[in-house]
Amino acid sequence: MSLIDNTTAFKTNVSDGKSLPISINNITKTYGKVPALNNVSLDIKSGEFMTLLGPSGSGKTTLLMALAGFIRPDHGSIKFGEEEIVLTPPHRRGIGMMFQSYALFPHMSVFANIAYPLKILGRSKPEIKAAVAEVLETVQLQGYESRHISELSGGQRQRIALARAIVSRPKILLMDEPLSALDKNLRELMQVEIRAMHERLGMTTVLVTHDQREALTMSDRIAVLHRGKISQNDTPDRIYNAPNSAFVAAFMGESSFLRVTVTDSGYTYDGKPLKIALNTSVGKTGLLVIRPEKLELFSSHVEHQDSNHFYGILERILFQGDSCLIFIRLADGNLISMRRHNTHVGHASLPQVGSQITVVLPESESIIVANDKEV
Repeated sequence: MSLIDNTTAFKTNVSDGKSLPISINNITKTYGKVPALNNVSLDIKSGEFMTLLGPSGSGKTTLLMALAGFIRPDHGSIKFGEEEIVLTPPHRRGIGMMFQSYALFPHMSVFANIAYPLKILGRSKPEIKAAVAEVLETVQLQGYESRHISELSGGQRQRIALARAIVSRPKILLMDEPLSALDKNLRELMQVEIRAMHERLGMTTVLVTHDQREALTMSDRIAVLHRGKISQNDTPDRIYNAPNSAFVAAFMGESSFLRVTVTDSGYTYDGKPLKIALNTSVGKTGLLVIRPEKLELFSSHVEHQDSNHFYGILERILFQGDSCLIFIRLADGNLISMRRHNTHVGHASLPQVGSQITVVLPESESIIVANDKEV
């Protein structure tokens, strides 16, 4: 079942084909002495899919609730297009909202749940009937109008919540961890389908999630929040491959970190010079980011002139189906990991635990970041 091919007709009516940019300037929100948002500024382009990503307590949900109007900031400005909306009540902001719990009315039918926003807006019964039928076709649940929410599966409830969020054809769609209640396979399917529907409908979309893979899959840009501030705001590719800090590097995937020293001629680790492609470090020390999938086992038959070499003992191998995670204890005691896929080389062909091995990190994948995190 797919939403991808069922949004063309619906697109022609969504907000007359228009969406709105969002401008967030110097937003601050404090609870007691704890700053949930600390002078946050962010511009979101019209029609863009922006994800607010971060750990629990980072401020991402507070920022989304400020956009929705359920939280009023202490200071700052929020504009939808040219309109300042900080003091505008939620029902007058013209947004679609999809909650983590879906917030569906259990005593109402599917039709009544989807129709609810249109009734609030004062639409006529014929308009409501036509709009509900159209959006149910979009999410491929036509014929479900009379069913009650208790009769639906988790995936069907998710689709009904999405249908309700877009039935009024908003110019801005806000989603608060909408896929967290789904199982892994359905969650991954819905990531692709919601992204495809976004491209068809053209709404400016803001998603809150703590799931890094979900953010990388769905977003045009990702704003990584940490302790009420935006640590990095960039494309998924750059967030993953060019993190600007140890926090972002650690949060966005598996990483090992090696402390390096800055010299007049460059960077060194354990007294040996390093070949570095990107440096975002400030100061006399920094951290070399090592992604497990970027490391390769050294072969004496291959030249590695543009790589950094690390020597150690193979300490442990974890078989994980399509790949193995290999832990290497370096001579100075640091533990790093590399991932080796099993498509071409099986588990049995790997070096034995306890073997002395050499791994290489290509210069093009060697990144130094500031040490803003205890690692």
